[in-house]
This record gives sequence, C-alpha cells and structure tokens, in this order.
Amino acid sequence: MTDPTIAAAREILGDSLEELRKAVEGCPADELNRRPVGDDTNGLAVLVTHTLHSTRAWLSLAVGARLPVRDRPAEFAVVVDDPAAFLATFDAFAAECRALLLTDAPFDAARVGTAPWRSGDVAEEPVTAAWALLHAIAHLREHVGHAQLTRQVV
Repeated sequence: MTDPTIAAAREILGDSLEELRKAVEGCPADELNRRPVGDDTNGLAVLVTHTLHSTRAWLSLAVGARLPVRDRPAEFAVVVDDPAAFLATFDAFAAECRALLLTDAPFDAARVGTAPWRSGDVAEEPVTAAWALLHAIAHLREHVGHAQLTRQVV
C-alpha cells in the first residue's frame, strides 16, 4: 500500500509536470531562450531545465534514492537549439521524477540527508526527507507559475 504522503505528492507532481510541459510546448527555440525583461531574468529553457534538475534531486533525497550528479550553474546557462530535443529531454526527466515516487515502501519522513548541490554552509546542513519532499513540490509549483507567466510575455 502506497504511503498517503507519497500518493499525494505523486498526484501533485504529475499535475505540475503536465502544466510545466504545456508552458513550453509549441515554443520555437527563440521563445525558449528569450529572457523576458533583460539579462537578469531567465527564459523558459532555463526555468524548465533548473526546475527538472532540482525536482529530481530533491525527490531523490526525499525517498532515499541515489542522489544525481548536478551542475546547478549549467542549468542557468542552457540554450536550446532544437525544441523537439528539448521536449524529449523534458519527458525523460519528468519520467525519472515520476519514477522516484512509484514506490510502495514506507516513507521515512524523519530520515535525514544533505543536499550537496546547495552552496556554502547549507550544503552540509541536514534536512529531513519530509522537508526535501515538501521543498521539491513547492519549488516545482513556484517555477510552474514562473514558466506560465514567462510564456505570456515572450
């Protein structure tokens, strides 16, 4: 029987990933790469790339899976040349994120881990699995909203 917390997270994750994909579907490369209001903002490609890498990493920490290698600065430098390839990459990452929550194992909300992709002293600061799961979903939802708004202005 699936843990009710994981089941709820799975449902929210699925809905969020669908909304995020809709925000980039049909966009040509120039729209995916365009920064909406200048160089200090992120385009859709950057928002989506960062969101998927972050979600996969935090979900991995939450469920006790092997942590993925992550180059956070590279997430903010992505440039899309081929929108179809970008969507294929999106779909692969989304499948990995969904797979992390396809478990019937009990969710150990109190298990503690660290997030080495964080910068500075917080990289070694322990967080509970519950915190990592809630952060993964909250951060994803925040960036879904960003992508939806960005799509409206590019």
